[in-house]
Amino acid sequence: MKTVKIKDLEKYYDQEVLIQGFVENIRNLPYVIFMVIKDDSSKVQVTIEKENNESLVKIVESITLESTVKIIGTCYNAPSVKLGQKEVIPKSIEITSMSLDQLPINIKTRDAALRETRLDYRFLDLRREDNNLLFKIETLFEHSLREYCIKNNFIEIHSPKISASVAESGAETFKLDYFGQEACLSQSPQFYKQMAMAANFGKVFEIGPAFRAENSHTSYHATEINMADIEMSYIDSFEDIMDMEEAWLKYAFNKVYEKYKDDIKKLFKTELSNLDVKFPRITFKEAKKILQDEFHFVGERKDDFERKEEMLLCKYVKKKYNSDFVFVTKFPFSARPFYHNLDSDSLTNSYDLLYRGVEITTGSQREHRIDILKEQIIKKDIDPESLEFYLDFFKYGCPPHGGFAIGIARVLMQMLNIDNIREATYIYRGPTRLKP
Repeated sequence: MKTVKIKDLEKYYDQEVLIQGFVENIRNLPYVIFMVIKDDSSKVQVTIEKENNESLVKIVESITLESTVKIIGTCYNAPSVKLGQKEVIPKSIEITSMSLDQLPINIKTRDAALRETRLDYRFLDLRREDNNLLFKIETLFEHSLREYCIKNNFIEIHSPKISASVAESGAETFKLDYFGQEACLSQSPQFYKQMAMAANFGKVFEIGPAFRAENSHTSYHATEINMADIEMSYIDSFEDIMDMEEAWLKYAFNKVYEKYKDDIKKLFKTELSNLDVKFPRITFKEAKKILQDEFHFVGERKDDFERKEEMLLCKYVKKKYNSDFVFVTKFPFSARPFYHNLDSDSLTNSYDLLYRGVEITTGSQREHRIDILKEQIIKKDIDPESLEFYLDFFKYGCPPHGGFAIGIARVLMQMLNIDNIREATYIYRGPTRLKP
């Protein structure tokens, strides 16, 4: 007999079924025992009348919560049952694994244990219904991003994660010994995306890990992250990149909302973003003026944003444009990598995309002219010889191009109103966490 998913039991009313799952709850009353069984799709009530069911009663009374069971029984439509208005009356129950009696954390609610303790026992913490939904949403979100790219003739690449050079100026890397040579874990597929432009791939995307050795303990940083990267040739300006990203994100968000809108509202208690409006575009200079005029706030950095500035700017945009998203453009070169293209005022043709108070994307038109690229490398106090392999990409023809990268966990954080990236990551890695 094939196991039936609990969410599909409505198709099997008045039929014998096999279900498997975890024991979430047991209520042992004088004449009846109720069990709640959960699998990765839903929950169902299993009802055992004590009279003439001594063997089943004995099994159930020996079961600890969070053990797993295999149950064969008949499924009925039961309007009086609050849990889905269905129940299973078993004829056999097999304990497939027995849990220890005392769990190390309370998994009924997120706030019942300290976050760090829950992360120690992440496999138990993930059994919560909201976490199950989170990673179903992530699966659909990534699938939709990939689907959009394929529909629009992008080529998927898989760049190496062991690198000889640093892709982002100023960022820390995890160093490693590579058969006697110094290497590092890849911070970004940036160089290899641009290589694809020189290879006449036209448009490429990649979804994969990146590694940042930043000793940061904020709620939105991690040392290992999952990134979605895009690079496109033959653009006229970085506006083309923003147009593409906006359409790409709206496509994926709408797919998520179509399937999980009600579940998101129920389990994450959040309203979904308004995607009908065009994402506003504000220059960096304008944004700084807005922050000073509207909020009387001046950040310490003149060439970049502080976290509070991102939050205040998004608050302003939400009120004025009814948008949870805003593109901030034209950052100073001092705050950007060497490969960003510059305009006539020596500002970068680049942008950040802010979403509900957090930066989720950095994108730009790239500098594809090798002589200017060398000049910008020197301006960043980088030895051009250390990037010789990268500069080779531009010696034999390379079209105008640009792209961006987006952190998947940050997007999910903001989409679902999750307060910390640790909660939005399957297994979090940070400066003080290397297990599980």
